Amino acid sequence: MTQLFYDGRLSVSGLYGNGFDSPAEEWLPKGLETVVAAQALFPLVAQFEMAGNPKENEIAGTVHDRIDAAWPILAKRVRTIPEYGRMFVQAFETVHAPEDVTIVDIANAIGAFVISEWQSFDSPFDDWPAGRAALPEAAERGRVLFFGRAGCAGCHTGPLFTDRSFHALGLPAFRPGRTRRFDPYARDVGRMGDSDRLEDAYRFRTPSLRNVALTAPYGHNGAWPTLDGMIRQHLDPAAARAAWTPAMARLPEAPWLASTDFVIRQDRREMARQAAHVDIRPVELDDDRVKDLVAFLQALTGKSAKQRPLGRPKTVPSGLPVD
Repeated sequence: MTQLFYDGRLSVSGLYGNGFDSPAEEWLPKGLETVVAAQALFPLVAQFEMAGNPKENEIAGTVHDRIDAAWPILAKRVRTIPEYGRMFVQAFETVHAPEDVTIVDIANAIGAFVISEWQSFDSPFDDWPAGRAALPEAAERGRVLFFGRAGCAGCHTGPLFTDRSFHALGLPAFRPGRTRRFDPYARDVGRMGDSDRLEDAYRFRTPSLRNVALTAPYGHNGAWPTLDGMIRQHLDPAAARAAWTPAMARLPEAPWLASTDFVIRQDRREMARQAAHVDIRPVELDDDRVKDLVAFLQALTGKSAKQRPLGRPKTVPSGLPVD
């Protein structure tokens, strides 16, 4: 995997001399071992993820000045927790004392954790080609549809069930989305937000389908609460978009934002642009065939998906609750 985020804004590249092409450009620190480690840095400084808005806290204000200014502050917060400091000294040959811990060490630790913990190749589907067990009847019918008439494998291909490319599905629109500096409100323009190419508008990266039955809601914005709904979005984007209601969106409770969550749907021109830019053609399948596809997707769930190698800690050194 060499490109991450739904809009592909992080990729392996020599462009800036630090190994990656990213929103941090030349300010991304050197020494990040994998693209997964690099990815770990950006939620920390994203306004709509962990950082918050300018003037709300020290991190948000610092990021507003320059993206890399917040990472040293965060690294200090981690290394000054005594247990974390000791653990980094034990884990990294280059860290001789807690004060040596940098944001690069933290990102590499997160990246290594993600790569080791979230691998999944022990699903019923994996047993099938190995001859260990046949798929259940419904899942087998779904497999034939997936790789045949339904056309799913055109994009969801390979061991991870993704072509790692970008496609426009015409998903229902609502916020929060990724706001570009010149947009009047948050709108999801997909790959175009990074590439600035009009032909990339509303195209999003194809996700892996490994363990997909465990990862609701679906779509880059979480528009569909069920696999059934997301499959129907693929089969007939226009009909699914028309049938969708705001109640289907799983948004966090934030009454102070609720009035603007769906304001983009009142922009008729934006809605027309999104509806017109769809890369998939309708496929007619009855309800029973949709159920078969759901059964096949459920067969992609690893047997050990909920039992990760390191397990669930009871506590963490920061003292924060373990949800």
